[in-house]
Amino acid sequence: MPALSNSHQPAPLTFLGPAFAFLVVMLGTTLPTPLYPIYQAEYGFSQLIITVIFAVYAIGVIGALVVTGRWSDQLGRRPMLFAGMLFAALSDAIFLAGDSLGMLLLGRVISGISAGIFTGTATVAVIELAPQEWKPRATLAATAVNMGGLGLGPLVAGILVTWLPAPLELSYALHLVMLALAMGLVWCVPETVTRAARPDLRVQRLSLPREVRGVFLPAALVGFVGFAVLGFFNSMAPAFMQEVLGEPNLAVIGLVVCLVFFASTLGQSLQGRVAPQWRLPLGCACLLLGASMIGTGIVTHLITVFFCGALIAGMGQGIGFRAGLGAVAAACPAAQRGAVTSAFFVVAYVALSIPVVGIGLATHWLGLVATGAGFAGLAALLCAVALVLVLRNARRWG
Repeated sequence: MPALSNSHQPAPLTFLGPAFAFLVVMLGTTLPTPLYPIYQAEYGFSQLIITVIFAVYAIGVIGALVVTGRWSDQLGRRPMLFAGMLFAALSDAIFLAGDSLGMLLLGRVISGISAGIFTGTATVAVIELAPQEWKPRATLAATAVNMGGLGLGPLVAGILVTWLPAPLELSYALHLVMLALAMGLVWCVPETVTRAARPDLRVQRLSLPREVRGVFLPAALVGFVGFAVLGFFNSMAPAFMQEVLGEPNLAVIGLVVCLVFFASTLGQSLQGRVAPQWRLPLGCACLLLGASMIGTGIVTHLITVFFCGALIAGMGQGIGFRAGLGAVAAACPAAQRGAVTSAFFVVAYVALSIPVVGIGLATHWLGLVATGAGFAGLAALLCAVALVLVLRNARRWG
């Protein structure tokens, strides 16, 4: 599908429309994080149910990624951007009207669908609409907007729930206003592809060519651990910080979760200063150290150690994720790059769900401290395995 012609290059600020929409949609997906303790008290469900709520979100993301991954190439970027924003608005409406656990679960599934649509479509739209002189940084900009939105969600909701009334309504009402503004901006954005005369909307098949398997395994393992850590903070941080580390302020909890995502963005921006063959090992090492400190902070009840470990792990996730995705893309045949990249993202989003459900189950039987320490230890072990694999294959990134 052709992009804008050279005679119709996008204006310098044109790409801000999809970039802002990307930020707003991803912000909405993490708004509930500081609100989970309130939902838990109001509906009377256990810590395990919180992890199930988070897992159904990941199911929505994976489903949308697999089903709609190719649709923006066939239907155009703008229609899919509007579809993602409409799903996000529907999710907000369900949260506003919801009065039961079932509505909460439904809202999270629909929120996941909105994120799944946007993950691919908005990333490509931001890159395509970036002015020529900004192209080298366009991919980083798209990633920063993605992670920035994920980080701002808990911070915004945490501030609103701490100092303003109607904690379970105000966050979603504000998000609806932001979505309306984003829709207006996207309406003014030019389309970058030509709609297919007969759109092919088949489900995208995931594949892994033989020549990319040696690179994919360690890169995907790092991506899995990194996203599992993000899932831990996005779903379980309120419980651990309130009940284990003694921090009751939801705004502070939201800030900590926000900074983990911001650290990921910082890691992605800094990895370009590291030699290519050392980027993935550095990401592994940071994740290993960060996970170890998170576990130590939980066992010793030291919030400072926990917080420092969160920042280091977030930075390691950013370095490792961008380096791993780049290594996989470089090793993959061009004709199969889209399918392999989608497989990489599916691994990442599986990591957001399955480990979190495991944490919820373990918490029910072992308690928060033992579960938190066990999760951190397992994450560190997987990082150590990945680091060994990466160092064996370091020449592949040279």
